[in-house]
Amino acid sequence: MPRTVGEINRIVATLTKTGLDWSPTAVGIVAEGSRDPFRILISCLISLRTKDEVTAAASARLFRLATVPRSMAELSPAVIARAIYPAGFYRTKAKTIRGICRTLLERHGGKVPDTMEELLALKGVGRKTANLVLTVGFGKPGICVDTHVHRISNRLGIVTAKTPEHTEFALRRVLPARHWIPYNDLLVTFGQNVCKPISPLCNTCPVREFCPRIGVGKHR
Repeated sequence: MPRTVGEINRIVATLTKTGLDWSPTAVGIVAEGSRDPFRILISCLISLRTKDEVTAAASARLFRLATVPRSMAELSPAVIARAIYPAGFYRTKAKTIRGICRTLLERHGGKVPDTMEELLALKGVGRKTANLVLTVGFGKPGICVDTHVHRISNRLGIVTAKTPEHTEFALRRVLPARHWIPYNDLLVTFGQNVCKPISPLCNTCPVREFCPRIGVGKHR
């Protein structure tokens, strides 16, 4: 059966309370220090297919070299790559980051755009990154869906969707608007600490009473 709004609210409230004991995400750490859309954009690009601890350190190293599009565009791809290593696909990401900085200077006056359409037009930016910039950087409504959010939302029966993009649009229909912005950070930390992709910690899960464990095989 689909989750009711009341059940969704209780799940979010429980995870929010429990999550105070969990380490924040790498992008969350950047956001705590600065809601600068540019820093959030760059950190999110670094984070793709990269562990949070690596993302946090890589972002910090890069931002010590440059913090705005103009100065970052002046760095060579090799310099950016060395700064963000060992992030996954660091050489490709370095070229992407430099290219985006140049596009921001050429088309947007050195500013990060604040619309989904304009963000998706930046080479290398997908819906996950665009939503994160819009929600965390600009405070606009949106739901950022990564693998954790996709997996957990389906496990809990909040949505039934085959891809992260389908999950995003399904969540837009059922998730109360006040949960949209914090939902990603909440489920990512939950996924890293409890609701793991393989062998999740179901016996100690704070929302196990609500969870039908859809798609879960081995668990602890």
